[in-house]
Amino acid sequence: MKLYIKYMVSLRCKMMVKEELKKLGLHYVALDLGVVDILEDISQEQRDQLRKNLLKSGLELLDVSKSILIEKIKNLIVEMIHYSDELPDVNYSDYISEKLGYDYTYLANAFSEVKGITIQQFIILHKIERVKELILYDELNLTEISYKLNYSSPAHLSNQFKKVTGLTPSFYKKMKLKRNKNLEDI
Repeated sequence: MKLYIKYMVSLRCKMMVKEELKKLGLHYVALDLGVVDILEDISQEQRDQLRKNLLKSGLELLDVSKSILIEKIKNLIVEMIHYSDELPDVNYSDYISEKLGYDYTYLANAFSEVKGITIQQFIILHKIERVKELILYDELNLTEISYKLNYSSPAHLSNQFKKVTGLTPSFYKKMKLKRNKNLEDI
């Protein structure tokens, strides 16, 4: 079960959350900034106690419906970018809003509040990860990749890629080739 915690932004915050979970006898699988994946189902009493204890440290346990909504947004974006052959022709905001049945402004505000980044930034990060994959597969050229991922041009893709990774797509590809060559020399 995932719990979302607002204002959890540092290693110190993670330590406080670990301690509070331990006090309540809850075990976690993963603990990252803003999210905890616990093994057990949490009772309402445990949830209330955790909420109260976290508030003392300046952290806020988010309600279940908002956390489920954030997961749905994330899953929809990941599915859209990584697992579909064609990205939607409509704006991402319209697509997400239509699929989830909520006003996009509400979704965007909830997502930013929980994740600390905008939906658009999350989409860009995933698109760049997909571009990396496609570059490494070496089946499509940059123009084909930009078309596949709905970029307006290969130049726009290259600029965004460099902004996120610090590298150009061609340099990223050369690094892969060099890495493979070095492995062959061993």
